[in-house]
Amino acid sequence: MKHLLDLLAAIALLVWGTHLVRAGVLRVFGSNLRQFLAASMGNRFTAALSGLGVTALVQSSTATALITASFVGRGLIALPAALAVMLGADIGTALMAVVFSFDLSWLSPLFIFVGVTLFISRQGTQLGDFGRVLIGLGLMLLALRLIGSATGVLTQNPAVQLMLASLTSDRMLEILMGAALAVVAYSSLAVVLLASSLALQVVGLDVALGIVLGANLGSGLLAVITTAKAGVSTRQVPLGNLLFKVLGVAIAVFLIPLWTRFMEPLVQDPATLTVLFHLSFNLMVGAVFIGLTRPIARLADRLLPLKEGKGPLDRPNHLDPSALATPSLAISCAAREAMHQADIVETMLRGVVTVIRNNDAKLSHDLRKLDDTVDNLYSAIKYYLTKISRQQLSEDESRRWADIISFTINLEQIGDTVERVLLDIEDKKIRKGRNFSEAGMAEIAELHARLLDNLRLGMSVFLTGNVHDAQKLVEEKVRFRDMEREYAATHLDRLAGMTPQSMDTSALHLDLISDLKRINSHICSIAYPILDSAGVLAPSRLREPPPNASRF
Repeated sequence: MKHLLDLLAAIALLVWGTHLVRAGVLRVFGSNLRQFLAASMGNRFTAALSGLGVTALVQSSTATALITASFVGRGLIALPAALAVMLGADIGTALMAVVFSFDLSWLSPLFIFVGVTLFISRQGTQLGDFGRVLIGLGLMLLALRLIGSATGVLTQNPAVQLMLASLTSDRMLEILMGAALAVVAYSSLAVVLLASSLALQVVGLDVALGIVLGANLGSGLLAVITTAKAGVSTRQVPLGNLLFKVLGVAIAVFLIPLWTRFMEPLVQDPATLTVLFHLSFNLMVGAVFIGLTRPIARLADRLLPLKEGKGPLDRPNHLDPSALATPSLAISCAAREAMHQADIVETMLRGVVTVIRNNDAKLSHDLRKLDDTVDNLYSAIKYYLTKISRQQLSEDESRRWADIISFTINLEQIGDTVERVLLDIEDKKIRKGRNFSEAGMAEIAELHARLLDNLRLGMSVFLTGNVHDAQKLVEEKVRFRDMEREYAATHLDRLAGMTPQSMDTSALHLDLISDLKRINSHICSIAYPILDSAGVLAPSRLREPPPNASRF
């Protein structure tokens, strides 16, 4: 029992090591990997090479699938190009299995020592994250050595030897077992390395090759499961990749005897043969299907057709659940959804002046209903952000996380204020058939136009983080306040002149320009986190009191 527990612990350590490497690489190179993938879509061959390179770093074709699927879901790349990336990604993870098959256990203590030193001494920095990668690599190498030791002891047990002697190869069972292990371990690489260790002393080469085929199938199935709640366009990528794997396994099952007869005279070590078979399988799939990405893309589109939705305004469009496995990518998804929320707020705000001019009660009702969408998007974005692991974010990404929260809060409050303004217009103007004076309407229109300009500037500041634009936005707060005071004073002058329309709409007029100033304050608040990060925000607007000033 103790030796069996040792084997299970070593397998768990192998899985954990691959997780640490994947998380560390994504933290260090996450945004660069996305840019590299996006820039390598010129043709299917460069796309495949980019997938190979990224997966060799991340050591997870599933992680590459999630990144690529999010690109398709956002309309940045076409589905055939994404499928070419996945063919390269599978070759990349197979190459890493070959590298780990060599006896590199002597590097394990060095990697763990250096990795722990970097991680503890430079925690929260890119160097510290690189230390996490070294720890993961060291644990993987250590786990492979422990698996070899544990299986060696187990196979010396007479009961285990008798059980192994009774085993016969059942290809379907082996494939199902490999697929199940890959899904549970969240890594086909770990399962292939495990199969190579077991091939040497436990299950034999033929069984190990069946498990390898299952592991490849499981990695494709894992990506499909992970993206199950994402949009249809996002789910098409892992589905297409799974189709590649299913067809590849169907072909490889019949080629195993031929491959074994050819390779066994050249390589005697069963563990090496196992990882070479894994590499041969993925090279075969890549060579056969690199020219068939378009037909497979069309088949995936038929199996998962894009459906007409209710419309882009009534649900989140960009909050991809599969991107949560890559926090830097999830931050980008949340930022795009925040811009979606801003577009709806702009639609509400733009319609206010039309409602006022035309006394359009129906438009007012439709605009007020949009506030429910703004609130729902705010809740969805906030909940999505809480599911992102803050520990895996870099310092810049943590600031961006906070910026998105601040931006969406201000937008939600703007939506609430616009809804209240529209209700006031309906109650105090439309139902009573009143109109603003010509001068009063001109003042409201000017404030409104300035407000829209400031909202667009605020959206630009949120997107770019430009400090100069952020300063300009804060300066607009002072100008808008001065305009509000000026127009309140001119309205009072019209009241003194007994202008009938001004007298009828006085309360609404003053409330309206005050609400527009409040909306502008929320817009200008978008600039504060950017200015604070740049260190150009004053700690307080209060002046120091004179030395002899009384406190009472």
